[in-house]
Amino acid sequence: MKYPVQRHIHRTHSKRKRSRRKPIPKLVVPSFFTLMNLFCGFLSILTVANGNLVMGGWLIVLAGLFDSLDGVIARMADATSPFGSELDSISDVVSFGVAPGFLVYHFALFEFGVAGMILSSLPPLCGAVRLARFNVDVRQEISFDDFRGLPIPVQAIMLVALVLIFTGWPELFDMMKFGVATILGPVLVLLSVLMLSSIPFDKLPAFTKTSLREKRAKFVLFLAYFSSIILFQEYGLIVVFSVYITKGLVLGAWYFWNGQFGNGAPSS
Repeated sequence: MKYPVQRHIHRTHSKRKRSRRKPIPKLVVPSFFTLMNLFCGFLSILTVANGNLVMGGWLIVLAGLFDSLDGVIARMADATSPFGSELDSISDVVSFGVAPGFLVYHFALFEFGVAGMILSSLPPLCGAVRLARFNVDVRQEISFDDFRGLPIPVQAIMLVALVLIFTGWPELFDMMKFGVATILGPVLVLLSVLMLSSIPFDKLPAFTKTSLREKRAKFVLFLAYFSSIILFQEYGLIVVFSVYITKGLVLGAWYFWNGQFGNGAPSS
């Protein structure tokens, strides 16, 4: 049994102990999702190396989900930081550059020797340049309503969608001179070039009351994208990201034409 003085001393000691506990930094939660993105990219490389290309592809898609979540959570919790930005870029190079390059090489491009290696290197090389440019814009506090250049996760998941569909329909390419690489190679080059471009592509809006009110159409569009992927899997992926990329190309063409010959801009 504790006497009153002892109880008072014990309570005082407990309060001091609690006061010395530091709160968990806000950047821990988004950083966890960023590391899960990196972990999925690493697992994808191991899985593809072991011969399971389909699972390796879906792990890249899962990495894309974690990448979306870390950005959303960081903005909602006001936990953006230079550390988080650098960690995100490193993770993205692995998950959406190295992993898809490794995937397409093992899927089809290995048959072309050195040329296949060079093609397979484009996702990590162009993706790294794309991410470096984005980080420079962030440091200089240059912000846009859209992404400038195709986001590296979109490029990666588009390649994954092609691999998943081509795996299910290999007979479609028997009549082509270079088989599946007849389509995969040019698409890979196009996606890599789009990452280096300044064409505007939709950015997921922040989950705030103001953004929900002002950008309701974008939220509905992204919800439709997500639902299509859940329902139709690889076919949903190819349709959704084809629409996303086409929308960016059309918008970019409009801005170019408008800048040269007219005034005004389309609403996105």
